[in-house]
Amino acid sequence: MTADTRSQRLDALLAASPVIPVITVPELAHAVPLARALVAGGITTLEITLRTPVARDAAKAIMAEVPEAVVGLGTVLTPADLETAHDLGARFALSPGATPELLRAASQSDMVFMPGIATPSDLMQVLAAGFTVAKFFPAVPAGGMAALKALGGPFPQARFCPTGGIGEADAKAWLALPNVAAVGGSWLAPEAEIRAGNFSAITERARRTLAALR
Repeated sequence: MTADTRSQRLDALLAASPVIPVITVPELAHAVPLARALVAGGITTLEITLRTPVARDAAKAIMAEVPEAVVGLGTVLTPADLETAHDLGARFALSPGATPELLRAASQSDMVFMPGIATPSDLMQVLAAGFTVAKFFPAVPAGGMAALKALGGPFPQARFCPTGGIGEADAKAWLALPNVAAVGGSWLAPEAEIRAGNFSAITERARRTLAALR
């Protein structure tokens, strides 16, 4: 896949859902009800992080039983993780950072991939590898909105999905930045609510978030 094609596919994903919940699934039984709750609230692009033993099976279950969901794998750290995302049939993959090995594998893969950056040097490596959309992580500790505004000067071609420290109250302000394509965060699906099975609260929060963004 060419860099332009990869970028176009990622642009389409982000345009469809400007808010991407960062989801850590504690138990497999939670996966499908959680995905259905988010989709019912209008959020269809989901990042399932590879942070728990059930993450891969959770992603498979959601893809099989919630066809409206656009499932990506997050916390992709190695080329092997990227291959896992591809083999599962994930629509995209995200990483909190970007090693040379991971960038090389992603540039040779058909996976739509969003590498992570935190500094100008990180971003230069990502752009050199052909990726123009990056995950800015951890967004608030790495400098917040001021940092993204500053990066817009020397890197006008780059766009970002900031994640890390963003919440319901400030998501709209982040999205108002001209170089922000989408925002990500775990506030949409808190682990305590997932474990408690309080999926109606997650649906309501998704609806409220999207309404505020409009």
